[in-house]
Amino acid sequence: MADSLTFEEAMVQLEDIVRKLEEGDVPLEEAISIYKQGMELSKLLHGKLKNVEEQLAKIMSEDGEEQDFEIREEE
Repeated sequence: MADSLTFEEAMVQLEDIVRKLEEGDVPLEEAISIYKQGMELSKLLHGKLKNVEEQLAKIMSEDGEEQDFEIREEE
């Protein structure tokens, strides 16, 4: 289920979980359950960000081939 969420949807859900836990009005067993959901969302978000980072680290050459992006510093 969580895998089908967009980044934005997962972020909203995670923010809601954090808000609930910070308020402190959640029974312990419910807090543990939503904490686990938050950890799963955090893992999902991290994976999505890593995927985007990997995509941004590559560029397409003029002939359509992917190449690693390198920054050349001037000497």
